[in-house]
Amino acid sequence: MFLDRDGVINRAVVRDGRPYPPASLEELEILPGVAEALKAFRAEGFVNLVATNQPDVTTGKTTRAIVDSIHDHLMQTLPLDAVYACFCVEGPDCDCYKPKPGMLLEAAAEWEVDCAQSFMVGDRWRDVGAGQAARCRTIFIDYGYQERRPDGPDHTVNSLKDAMPIILAG
Repeated sequence: MFLDRDGVINRAVVRDGRPYPPASLEELEILPGVAEALKAFRAEGFVNLVATNQPDVTTGKTTRAIVDSIHDHLMQTLPLDAVYACFCVEGPDCDCYKPKPGMLLEAAAEWEVDCAQSFMVGDRWRDVGAGQAARCRTIFIDYGYQERRPDGPDHTVNSLKDAMPIILAG
């Protein structure tokens, strides 16, 4: 189970129709139903892996310490197995910045996960694109952001909780 962070696990901060990560641990809000969904996935044998783009560290909008504190809190609070983060700004020299599949492929190798038997759940076109590139089944959580839409996700839902029956049905 590959999951984006902001908008899937925790509430994204939406400004002008676009999602942004929380600016601090105090601003972090885990979305309703996430803990229950992750427990259910784990009970069915899924490994819960977060794959998140965090370019704000590189651009100086936040610090690595803040991002690490958010990840530490999520790992302590939720049944997550690992968090993979790309701190790059999108460009040709980075293979992990979604929609490229590098983070998913790295996690799959480390956790001995078959991507073809996995899901990628995300709230942006980049998440769906990375899942498709890694050959995962894709689930798009549609918040109606004012940005590019994903091309052909396998399923579209309103929350991770809404994705549960699809995922648990295989």
